[in-house]
Amino acid sequence: MMRLNLLLVVAVLGSAFWLVHTQYESRRLYTAIDRAQSQAARLDADHEQLKVQKRAQATPARVQQVASDRLQMRPANPAITQYVAPPVQPAPAAAVEARP
Repeated sequence: MMRLNLLLVVAVLGSAFWLVHTQYESRRLYTAIDRAQSQAARLDADHEQLKVQKRAQATPARVQQVASDRLQMRPANPAITQYVAPPVQPAPAAAVEARP
């Protein structure tokens, strides 16, 4: 009888320790999930802000201003345009011999 009582006490204590450990792990994982969700929300907000900034930087007027101010580019006109034609390549010898 004494062994059975001792065995039951050990089983109850083991069960209690397991329950405490499981609750601790559950709370730790819940806080990790909460932190990850808040970080995801912050990253979504940052992403939206960056998309707005990208749209603002890519407007045609802004691109034209940067091209003319910083890069000293100017619009193309026919007076300064040089057209380059690709060099004419002779036909391969095999193709010339095959013709009747």
